[in-house]
Amino acid sequence: MALRIESDYPLLAHNTFGMDVRADLFVEYHSEAELVAALGELRSRGCDRLLNIGGGSNLLFCDDFHGAVLRSAIDSVTVQPRAVSHSRTVADDGSLCVRVGSGHNWDAFVARALENGWYGAENLSGIPGDVGASAVQNIGAYGSEIKDLVVKVEAINSETCEKRVFTAEECGYAYRDSIFKRPENKKYIITYVTYRLQTAFTPNLSYKALADRFAGRMGGLRPAFGAADIRREVVAMRGEKLPNPAVLGNAGSFFMNPVVPEPVYAELAPRYPGMPHYDAGEGFVKLSAAWLIDQSGWKGRTMGPAGVYEKQPLVLVNRGGASGSDILALANAIIADVSARFGVTLSMEVNQIR
Repeated sequence: MALRIESDYPLLAHNTFGMDVRADLFVEYHSEAELVAALGELRSRGCDRLLNIGGGSNLLFCDDFHGAVLRSAIDSVTVQPRAVSHSRTVADDGSLCVRVGSGHNWDAFVARALENGWYGAENLSGIPGDVGASAVQNIGAYGSEIKDLVVKVEAINSETCEKRVFTAEECGYAYRDSIFKRPENKKYIITYVTYRLQTAFTPNLSYKALADRFAGRMGGLRPAFGAADIRREVVAMRGEKLPNPAVLGNAGSFFMNPVVPEPVYAELAPRYPGMPHYDAGEGFVKLSAAWLIDQSGWKGRTMGPAGVYEKQPLVLVNRGGASGSDILALANAIIADVSARFGVTLSMEVNQIR
């Protein structure tokens, strides 16, 4: 397939917030070789400002992008042979490794995994975006995080065009974080992610709201339900509180749950006895950003064309014609109010592109 670099390219279809912005240049690549060729061509044109995107589900464009937007169309899914034997794919522990192209839709991969009897990703059903973004964001939901599945991440250095393979440990995963979010590592463009999945289904019901949906169905030695049932319930739960971006522009959870030192929580707890909280380890407590925003009176409110979703205060929405500046103004007003009321500073999860 011949490499195509398009000019003055509309990005409306490439961001779920529905921002009607444009990029100076746009290129979609289908292989690592094509990516390297694109990088060389862009360099020859004097373009050194690059933005690699997936499904655009975690982006807030605040203006037109003056540079080149690159998008992965690497879509392959391959079961990897285990080192113990070139003829075997399943290890003695019942796991197998699957190498997936960064441009493959994440939820489509989860569905494909279950169809093939590969388990472990079902709690992450329904999360928008592509495989490459899963490894950048350390996506998580309903008691699971991608860091628990990642084996390695392959990437191309956009400055040198050299390939590097990162182990899961080298990715530095933490809550909604990885080394790929650091400014010095923006140069790495992810091309493949390898996950370790299981061939035997063991339900993860560590998230209480999900466990409640399966109360009384665990049975004896085996659960009286399967991974497809987990996926179905997770998708239903997401649909109950998250708007469809095709109907109401949004980027999912706009804010991260704040993690505070135990003394901060100890000061707040007597004043707010019903405040949700979770152990974050090593002397820290995770608070619910949704609860903090709700208690600050923002649930369902609007500021011009930007609003807070009435079913889930973590979600900011484009009610029609909002600009990136409109969304940011709303976000900053929420941050200021939560800080004034609770002394806790919220952080934005969505990437701001200026």
